[in-house]
Amino acid sequence: MRGNRQPVGVHLVGSIPTDSAEEAFHLAMQHLGGLLKRLPDGEVGERDTWIRWQHQKIGRSAQIYETKLPPLYVPMSPYAVLKGITSDHQIEFPNLGYADAAIESFTVFEKLRSNGIIPDGMRFQVGLPTPLSVAIFYVEPTSRLLFEGGYKRAIEHELMRILRRIPPEKLSIQWETVSEFALLEGVMDNHLTGNLLDNITNRLANLEDLVPTETEVGLHLCYGDSGHKHFCEPKNADYLGRVASGAITKAKNNISWIHMPVPRERDDLDYFTPLANFDLAESTDLYLGLVHHTDGKEATLRRIETAKRIVPRFGVATECGLGRRDLKSIPDLMRQHAEIADEI
Repeated sequence: MRGNRQPVGVHLVGSIPTDSAEEAFHLAMQHLGGLLKRLPDGEVGERDTWIRWQHQKIGRSAQIYETKLPPLYVPMSPYAVLKGITSDHQIEFPNLGYADAAIESFTVFEKLRSNGIIPDGMRFQVGLPTPLSVAIFYVEPTSRLLFEGGYKRAIEHELMRILRRIPPEKLSIQWETVSEFALLEGVMDNHLTGNLLDNITNRLANLEDLVPTETEVGLHLCYGDSGHKHFCEPKNADYLGRVASGAITKAKNNISWIHMPVPRERDDLDYFTPLANFDLAESTDLYLGLVHHTDGKEATLRRIETAKRIVPRFGVATECGLGRRDLKSIPDLMRQHAEIADEI
């Protein structure tokens, strides 16, 4: 990593267990304030469990049907593409809802900014899933490539709607990469041919380059958080570093930030060692998800001290969003972020 720059503060992955975006904004500003560069709306309401709300949206496509096959990775039978569909351009999805939610929340964001609660210069953050992640969770393997192409066009349409209504210089887009690591770790069926890492990083670079240069774009890299557990425990940060490096190298756009998880048990040097040659530009921030509410500040500082032996500059975060947590725990967890960021 280049240089020895100062830490970059705190990153919120996305979800916060409040009832409204306004509550999420107030809570984050109250406890984290100037430590944040960008602010998500808490992914409130039906969006509170990442892509679960997309299952119903997908089912409204006239070119998709729900099979009677046994569930794969979620407790629902997988979807498939109708016979006779030979091109992803034949697949149309209804309104996926991401643009509607972002536009509504940005109105609240701007109101709070005009009232001085959110500072000028802070960006509004919108998280979008990679189409590959959605395909792997919800679609049977033989239909995934067609589905993925159609869903990518739908997500691009959502992004374009967001950009028409939200000034690009006030916006940050976060591509959320989850199932890709399940493929790399061999815990989900791989339907892709050729080099898997290239397949994944080519897709990520393409998504990153959909975002205009005036808008920030970042990556949330994740090993899952269902029941506060990963779908598997990574041996180390090797795949995280390789995916991030590949996506950064292949994208034409500058990547503003990378977020990586650090398991609670991993305060050992072996976990971080693969990041020793992880070379980030001055304009790209790294956030390590090493804040764990369940083992407190002392253990988090221990993980930080180990990470600093390999990575000279980073900000802090949790491994994933906060939406699955009890709301009563969030103020204390945010205060822990602030205390730790101040001490780094």
